Amino acid sequence: MRKLLATTVAAVTAVTLAGVPSPATAAAATADGFATGTTGGAAGPTVTVTTSAQLAQYAGANTPYTILVSGRISAGGMITVVANKTILGVGSTAEITGGGLQLGTTTRPGNNVIIRNIRFSNASDDSISVTNKAHHVWIDHNEFRPGYDGSLDIKRQSTNVTVSWNRFLGTDKTMLLGHSDNYTADVGYLRVTYHHNWFEGSNQRHPRVRFGEPVHVYNNYYKNIGLYGIASTENAGVVAEGNHFENVPYPCHSTGGYAESNPGRLVQRANAFVNSGVCEAGGAVTEPSTFYPYTLDPAVSVPSLVTAGAGVGRI
Repeated sequence: MRKLLATTVAAVTAVTLAGVPSPATAAAATADGFATGTTGGAAGPTVTVTTSAQLAQYAGANTPYTILVSGRISAGGMITVVANKTILGVGSTAEITGGGLQLGTTTRPGNNVIIRNIRFSNASDDSISVTNKAHHVWIDHNEFRPGYDGSLDIKRQSTNVTVSWNRFLGTDKTMLLGHSDNYTADVGYLRVTYHHNWFEGSNQRHPRVRFGEPVHVYNNYYKNIGLYGIASTENAGVVAEGNHFENVPYPCHSTGGYAESNPGRLVQRANAFVNSGVCEAGGAVTEPSTFYPYTLDPAVSVPSLVTAGAGVGRI
């Protein structure tokens, strides 16, 4: 196995493809929010993959890698990603279809992982699952199309995650944060930043939050949402600020609970509501600025900023 890895690394790192970010360019991008300090596979070599077998090989390796995904990869299920990996799409055509990425297992953690510039479609389960105590994860400039279950779920004591500049197009169970109402082990974890994401024609869970605090949802663009924008439940603490809600019947659920889940807490400020309902809010929440600095864009500027910058091919 070690000989195969070494041989393949030598072969793929010698290949030059149009649109492949150089290692220097990839390393120049910096995680922010709760994922600050995430470096991914920067300490290891850079390889290019074109098949699900190659992707699984390097994503599951016990050493750091920057993995360049070239073209469309068909996956039959979830591919396990373990610690110290950067998975970076080439140009604007990198895609994982039919399957998804699971960060970590119960015995092999998925910490210090970066996933950028990849389109996910038709997943047989989740497109990305951050689970099993994964921490320091940055998910940035991807595009999510409908799949069987969640587009991007974060659960089971995972924390210190940033989800930024992604596009969610027509998704249903878009982003779950917290495994279930009964999984109280998530208390004290699930610190996540969601910023400058574009939700268009999606249905629900943008995100749906249990237990986490603080969960920072800022400068996101919600357009033509089916059910609701944000749900804070099971005593979660969410700060929602500077978001732009357009044609969203229920921008926020919180103090009244949601579905079978008990109430949560939500602070809302500086948001814009266009042809949208009321953002249900109440309770005190720990301020995200306690943990990291950030600059808030005016909500009125969010549609133009986010549509110009979110998604694949824009890094």
